Amino acid sequence: MNPLHPIYTETTRCQDCYKCLRQCPVKAIDIRNGHASVMPEMCVLCGSCVQTCPMGAKRIRSDLERAKMLLRLKKQVIASIAPSFAAEFPEIQPGQLTAALKALGFAAVSETALGAEEVSAAAARMMETEGGLAISSACPVVVELIHRYYPQYSSAVCRMLSPVLAHCKLLRREFGPDIGIVFFSPCIAKKIESDRNPDLLDVALTFSELRQWLQEEGIDPASAVPEAEDAFVPRLARDGSLYPIDGGMLAGIRSNSPVTSRHLMAFSGMSAIQRALEDLQELGGQEPLFLELLACEGGCINGPQISNPGRTIVKRTRIIDTFENRRGLPEPSAGLAIEHSWRLEPVRQSCYPPEQIQEALKRVGKFGPEDELNCGGCGYDSCRQFAKALLDGRAEETMCMGYMRQLAQKQADALLRAMPSGVVIVDEHLQILESNRRFSELMGPEAVRAYEARPHLTGAALHKIVPFADLFAQVLQSGAATLEKEVKVGKTIYHVTLFTIEKHRRIGGIIQDVTLPTVRKEQIINKAREVISRNLETVQKIAYLLGENAAESEVILNSIVEMFQPAADAKPRPSDEP
Repeated sequence: MNPLHPIYTETTRCQDCYKCLRQCPVKAIDIRNGHASVMPEMCVLCGSCVQTCPMGAKRIRSDLERAKMLLRLKKQVIASIAPSFAAEFPEIQPGQLTAALKALGFAAVSETALGAEEVSAAAARMMETEGGLAISSACPVVVELIHRYYPQYSSAVCRMLSPVLAHCKLLRREFGPDIGIVFFSPCIAKKIESDRNPDLLDVALTFSELRQWLQEEGIDPASAVPEAEDAFVPRLARDGSLYPIDGGMLAGIRSNSPVTSRHLMAFSGMSAIQRALEDLQELGGQEPLFLELLACEGGCINGPQISNPGRTIVKRTRIIDTFENRRGLPEPSAGLAIEHSWRLEPVRQSCYPPEQIQEALKRVGKFGPEDELNCGGCGYDSCRQFAKALLDGRAEETMCMGYMRQLAQKQADALLRAMPSGVVIVDEHLQILESNRRFSELMGPEAVRAYEARPHLTGAALHKIVPFADLFAQVLQSGAATLEKEVKVGKTIYHVTLFTIEKHRRIGGIIQDVTLPTVRKEQIINKAREVISRNLETVQKIAYLLGENAAESEVILNSIVEMFQPAADAKPRPSDEP
């Protein structure tokens, strides 16, 4: 495995399907020789490439061993569990989850939602004191996206810790700075947060890693004796339990501030977020506006390492039910200092003059606007975006499906024109899809005139041109791989070879007029060569009996071949060589 990004690894099983590129919201994929690799300097850690790769070629870094080592080294390690656990583990009670985590060796279990409540309170205070645009910093993917691709809005990202980092700060205040903290969630980008903030968060694991760990230790949470729900330390979360669904953070802000809904908006899913950011420039003004942006559609309940993707309504309902069951709890007491600054460099965007873009487009057969289909088959949203990737050196001409189709068609046309035999391809209705001129010539003057009027005879009925169309029908019906037969039509004998292209749907035919002198000569040559081949096989087996007679047999048969070959093709005999 080769390192691609601090949290990605890659196997060599990648194939040229471009699914990861198609799904990547920022096209942080480099294609070389049909092989797709993540470009770390462009990646925003959304995990779409891992989710969509049909080969499983891209994987998430495992930090299980780091977590196990932490348990051995630290006297007290606390598990921070993301509020999306209610959607990830619907089959077990919260008390069973805490019991299972303690069985792994954790001293205590705490809800990350407590840190979310600190963030909501800080955001509410900010909305009351500051105007203009504010963008939540809760989702690390969104933070990466804005700083790298929308730097004009970097200053709008809230200058505060994410919920998990705020939770880590709260836990260290409650239990001491020397504790170890392991965070569990469906998010892979949290691993980068852990790497960048080791003073707060020691290890970030995904729910997939948690399930693997429990399985390795033989712990079944569903069989664990449940602890009381208030076993979470230092207390149960209330408003923060809504954070894993879109709009959950806004609900926490409303409970801490009189701000109106007009000033609060939530968007989830990368495409929706990108459209929202592009729309912002039309607003202008300094009216307060807070955007809750979550990279995963529907929120964290659909994170890249969730074990049950989809079913958003069901999972959303579970999160809301958890919150409703806790409405009677005291209001969160916040006041933790969670100020934070972000320092991420924007991605350098290439800028090419129009003439260079046009030259790149010509490389894939696009000579005018009418050729720019913007079909997305290459993985890019438009032909011009693909052309820029070509100039950047992170895309290849072969990625353009339209260009490759045209190239294949041209090669097929050239091959058909060059073939000395007649070639025809028909569909299940015995209508001609493709043929060469030689085919029409073999079928007679009327067929030639039809070919000139309708190139390749496309759409013509086979039975109107070929007197032995029933052979084609026979192969279509039977689905036979091949059929060879000689057919006599008047004084002409045709050698017909039929072959199946798509069973019961498309077949091809190669037709020769064996009554022509050149064809007869070729057949005699081929027959002689077959005799030579068989004779030599026999000679090898009984060479010690035949002696010189074997060589004489080969000379005689070769002389037959040479006699029928044109002079230019004949091989010189040993006596003719200088």
